Amino acid sequence: MPGLVTEPEFKTLTVNELHPTFGAEVRGIDFEHISDEQFEEILKALAKYGVCVFRNTGLDDKSHVEFSRRFGELDDIKPYLVGGRKPRYDYVELFDAGNLDPENKILDRNHHRSHANRGNTIFHVDSSFNPRRASYSILRAVEIPPPETGGNTEFADSRTAFEELPEPLKTELLENDYVAAHSIAHSRKLGSPEFFKDLDPTAFPMSKHKLIQQHEESGRMNIYVAAHTHHLEGLPEAESSAMIKRLLEHTTQAKYVFTVPWNQPGDLVIWDNRCVLHRAAGGTFEGKYRRDLRRTTVHDGGSFAWGENPVGSERPGFNSEIKPVVAVAAGAS
Repeated sequence: MPGLVTEPEFKTLTVNELHPTFGAEVRGIDFEHISDEQFEEILKALAKYGVCVFRNTGLDDKSHVEFSRRFGELDDIKPYLVGGRKPRYDYVELFDAGNLDPENKILDRNHHRSHANRGNTIFHVDSSFNPRRASYSILRAVEIPPPETGGNTEFADSRTAFEELPEPLKTELLENDYVAAHSIAHSRKLGSPEFFKDLDPTAFPMSKHKLIQQHEESGRMNIYVAAHTHHLEGLPEAESSAMIKRLLEHTTQAKYVFTVPWNQPGDLVIWDNRCVLHRAAGGTFEGKYRRDLRRTTVHDGGSFAWGENPVGSERPGFNSEIKPVVAVAAGAS
């Protein structure tokens, strides 16, 4: 199994590796006083490990958003504010990754948004359905359920998964340079097929990104596949579906996966969507215990940020509050 490079060396951070090939818990950070030198080391840790866990950070909504802005331009929830839906927080840059309804009560398991959220339990990368994809996701625990009830987050190493592909398949992927079409409607339908049985993902625009590409921060190749991946351009439907299924199953094998438990409010996990997949693991807490997690999402600023999409294309939104339809946002950012 390919190992991690020995560099970089960290001067201001203490790093505890969580998996043989990726993931680390990072200590030694005072989030109220992060120097430029230390922030650069955080970026280097993310390039090396793909997922970094920070415990008991003390961040609140304001400081969470301010810290996130150091990584680049932030996504926001404006495309999702359709059908009368209102933002839950004072910052539109905060995405609701919890299980609370607009009245701050535990979301009923039959609620529209509960069905939409089931797509998050399938391995995916955030915002691949957007023309401009995401780089980092920065997820913070505000309130967590009892540990024995679940609610953890799982990650998969899509760089090592590429490196360990069978050589004939690796050659095929590199030579054909497939383009994948991504749709939020597709992943929602996969997560709750009966509820979304009348939803046709092909009725809406999809965003296109190369299936195999280099992760620029580390120089390693990566499989950019996700639950949002609807089809591969130019392949017959059966071949396309079979290839996506094969790559997802390969990338999410147990040997490429590890679990991050949420221990207390203030825990923070940052991951790079360009080199790892993730999913909400679920558990018996659903419908019984509060789970309030809030996420900022950084727009990718790299060479492959816009994929095969026109620069400046509008972002799609998903109306899960009223009825299962996809809505296109009025503006782009």
